[in-house]
Amino acid sequence: MIMPSKVKHLREIDTIMAIFKFNNDSFEKVEQTQFSNEGILERQHIQNALKKQIDVIAPDILIISEEFSEWSDSKRRIDLLGVDKEGNIVVIELKRTETGEHMDLQAIRYASMVSTLTFIRAVEIFSKYLQTIESELNAEDELSSFVGDNIENFASDVRIILVSSDFSKELTTSVMWLNERDLDIVSLPLNHTSLNGTIHL
Repeated sequence: MIMPSKVKHLREIDTIMAIFKFNNDSFEKVEQTQFSNEGILERQHIQNALKKQIDVIAPDILIISEEFSEWSDSKRRIDLLGVDKEGNIVVIELKRTETGEHMDLQAIRYASMVSTLTFIRAVEIFSKYLQTIESELNAEDELSSFVGDNIENFASDVRIILVSSDFSKELTTSVMWLNERDLDIVSLPLNHTSLNGTIHL
């Protein structure tokens, strides 16, 4: 299978969508389909898989919560909440739609809401998450080991990762504009093809 190269511009990732397989000395285009057509659900399937293998979209991130909603006066939920090696908080929002809808605005709200997290609070959140996945790991030990010396600057910044089948021009323009103003936000297209259920980024 041949996949076109990816070009990153201002942390916005644009990918040529065509995928080809080589068959009998010729290239055969693999048709793209939609997650909804294949019965692939956002939370039950995509989110559940990514929380176990977050390196698929972002290396060196530790997931500390799923469907995080522990704040007052709001019923909003962060799909996946993580921490990177530098001790930054990472907000990960998922959509299986073709446009990403308004997930950029949603994620910015979430980023502001978790921007004041302390290390102690993150340990509490992580501990609850480990219980839900029936893990016997110690939250404080795991988080301390993961961020290392960066524990002193814990949560000094918040990163945003948007994952969707595709993104509207309005959303990608917003992401590029925000990057120019030093907000660490990236959009990743997650696509499904008809070739043996292949998913590509």
